[in-house]
Amino acid sequence: MNEPNDPRAWPALIVTTVLALVCAVAAGVAASAAVAELTREPTADELRRAATAEVSRRWQVWPAGRLFPETIQYAAEQGGQESARRVGIAADHRCHTAVDAKLVPALRAAGCQALLRATYIDALQGVVVTIGVAAFPDETRAMRAEEALPSGERPEPGLRALAFPGTVTDRFTAEGRQAGSVRQGGPYVVLTTAGQVDGRPARAVGEQRPAVFAFARSLAERVLTGLTRPVTPDCASPEWLC
Repeated sequence: MNEPNDPRAWPALIVTTVLALVCAVAAGVAASAAVAELTREPTADELRRAATAEVSRRWQVWPAGRLFPETIQYAAEQGGQESARRVGIAADHRCHTAVDAKLVPALRAAGCQALLRATYIDALQGVVVTIGVAAFPDETRAMRAEEALPSGERPEPGLRALAFPGTVTDRFTAEGRQAGSVRQGGPYVVLTTAGQVDGRPARAVGEQRPAVFAFARSLAERVLTGLTRPVTPDCASPEWLC
């Protein structure tokens, strides 16, 4: 066996020392890189992805009252601005219970995660509007769902009427639906269905007056705009995933 002071052991000792130094340097470089990665500013692409992710989670993290405001302004048929008042919000968020059965396969195929509903009454308390927000995993699937849903103003098959017993909306039923709409933005599809507070069925109405229900599309647009409006990420806040 070679003693430590044996010249024949020096090469092995030198190699061992060099390897130890290399490993120490490599560890230091890795640690520095890790610190730099954790402390650097997020890139533009990371901020964009964080903003997109935040929008897609709003249906889960926003309070119901923020998703469906207590009042929503709209342009009145005779001019000026009026406000629709929220009557109630549904507790059931399942996709298949919020629409007519014919639409369930299209929503399921597109990956519908939830369909939240609320009902509003117009300023004159003559028209009832149910608004539905369908949430999807991403914008592509939301677009696929919209393309599969009926276009135009036909109320059925469409969003189911949401009535609240003991309120002015308690006569709003499936038969009373007279107009509907579908609008997509980001990972969401917003649907509406509207009728008159007296619950009269569409077939009982002589001359149709589409303008009476036109404001329902404005309500949907305002809900969708608020839901999909991008916000600059605040990476210091725990609600952001930067």
